[in-house]
Amino acid sequence: MIVEKVGYPIRAGAANLFFELVSSRCEHATLILTSNLPLSGWGGVFGDQAVAAAMSGRIVHHE
Repeated sequence: MIVEKVGYPIRAGAANLFFELVSSRCEHATLILTSNLPLSGWGGVFGDQAVAAAMSGRIVHHE
């Protein structure tokens, strides 16, 4: 799955759904995300720094 241009603000409910998608795909299938923001800027995208930190942790946990 490819998700392009992660960086536009989304609502809290959508952020939680997106986190569930990332969580379910990270161990089972390839997930490609593109963004013009560093991971540290994702708090503004998802409206919550904790959700952004959890999501980035799921994405880069093998790094």
